[in-house]
Amino acid sequence: MAVPDAFLTQTEALQLTDHPRFLQQLAQLNGKASQLTPEQQWHLRFMNAWEAMYESDYAKSGALFQDVIQHSGNPYLADYASALLMSQFGLTRHYTEAFELANRLAARLPQITDAKVHLKLLLNLSASLGLAGQTDLAIRYAQMAMSAVPVGGSRCYPASMMAEALYYGHRLKSNSPELLQAVADCPAAKEPVYNANLQLTLADLYVQERRPRKALTLLDRVEPNLDILGDASYKLTAMLIRAQALAALGDDAVAKKVALVVVAQNKSGDFDAWLKDTYEVLYRIEKKQGHAAAALDYYEKYAALDKAYLDDVNARAMAYETVQQHVLAQKLETENLSRQNALLRMRQTLDAKTAETNRLYLALLLMALAFAALWMFRIKRSQLRFKKLSHLDGLTTVFNRQHFMGEVERTLRLLEKRAGTACLVFIDLDHFKRINDTHGHAMGDEVLRQVVVVGKQQLRPADLFGRLGGEEFGILLVGCSHGQGMAIADRIRHAVEATKVECEGTVIAISTSVGLACTGVCGHDLRRLCREADAALYRAKRGGRNRVEAGAEDSIPIAI
Repeated sequence: MAVPDAFLTQTEALQLTDHPRFLQQLAQLNGKASQLTPEQQWHLRFMNAWEAMYESDYAKSGALFQDVIQHSGNPYLADYASALLMSQFGLTRHYTEAFELANRLAARLPQITDAKVHLKLLLNLSASLGLAGQTDLAIRYAQMAMSAVPVGGSRCYPASMMAEALYYGHRLKSNSPELLQAVADCPAAKEPVYNANLQLTLADLYVQERRPRKALTLLDRVEPNLDILGDASYKLTAMLIRAQALAALGDDAVAKKVALVVVAQNKSGDFDAWLKDTYEVLYRIEKKQGHAAAALDYYEKYAALDKAYLDDVNARAMAYETVQQHVLAQKLETENLSRQNALLRMRQTLDAKTAETNRLYLALLLMALAFAALWMFRIKRSQLRFKKLSHLDGLTTVFNRQHFMGEVERTLRLLEKRAGTACLVFIDLDHFKRINDTHGHAMGDEVLRQVVVVGKQQLRPADLFGRLGGEEFGILLVGCSHGQGMAIADRIRHAVEATKVECEGTVIAISTSVGLACTGVCGHDLRRLCREADAALYRAKRGGRNRVEAGAEDSIPIAI
């Protein structure tokens, strides 16, 4: 007897709403696999891949997803599998593969017509970019997903993803409207998994906001329902939050007991954020009670997991080619705990060997030298950092005018020796004074930052980008002919025109006028290039703005 397509669709819909029933129907389908049409068999293989991923059997799920992507011939299944595979790459710490796939899928996004797959892809892009530390982009994709929910469809997943992006970007509070909206859109009866995750997030925020009693009240209501989800991590996370809340209330004995249960239930050979935080709770309790040896033991376990976590964050940043500021903050926190740990070691030595004064003096001398070396290292690092910052514009983080011009002149000299080409581009925001006068300088600053973000996306690593002053920017396109320079300049203009800038609830459109001069016409003299680019910029302004003009000798304007 043939299996109706509706039965496969119904089974897939049960994945997160009623997982036990999903497993029953999936087993029925696998038992009747020989009776399915080829198209239905690919759909079944996709659901088997999803289940393997849900059960953390990533080797199996990865092979099945790749098979569906490469051989099913079904764009819906292939795109859906690609979105899930992108998430799995992040879970398995294959960050380079995850971000490469994210770029490919983001480029393909306009071609995807199926509403469900389009929505899923937006959500997974939000998760992947959040993983890379790109909070603003993660929020943007989550907002796009919210807008893409069809009429009558569930807003739970997009709302949850928005809350998650804000949470991991340290922008979420317990009373944030995004979190309250997500909880309302994900009732426990219909969305038990997402609801549980949101409730635990809310409890964690209560602890962070020093409202431990509210956290405990919420946990008492939520914890009885966590066992039915089939994922032990929810239960362990709830126990960690309970231990943190109890410790905050001063109930160290019960907090320690709960934390030790969490540690005892750990069966993973890999690091887990909740296990790291559990060791930190135990460390602080033992330190507070004066148990130096026990505190040191827990600290060493915490430090090892914290180091593994920081290494993982660094790996993501390197794969995405960006430096994450929160890594520095966490490293500074670890250094602070390391100094406290050094004091604990010194106190142990003093208590155990009070009679051995010579050894004590030696230990103190070595420690003083170590601290001196550390401070010298930090001072040197700060000097290097300040030197780098002195080259950058404080608002937009691109080169300031002085450093930009110096780098352009140096690059032009090198290109002249190698008979290389380059194009100098001057960009000026249209009607920027009106933006400042109408919407305030906060909006003006946000416009400048967004223009830099959009412009960087169109440039190559070798290109130079600087702020010349006010609303004017300069770009040196290294190795570009006149035609290539005009094409890149127009892409930047189009990208800026397509950008909507939002600040304090106000959204405005912006545009730019662009002037370009190339070494093929003007030679490698910086002053002449600047004169030609500046003259071309003024022609673009006089020609109606929002257009690209080149040097007067062989220019053809590009406009809307």
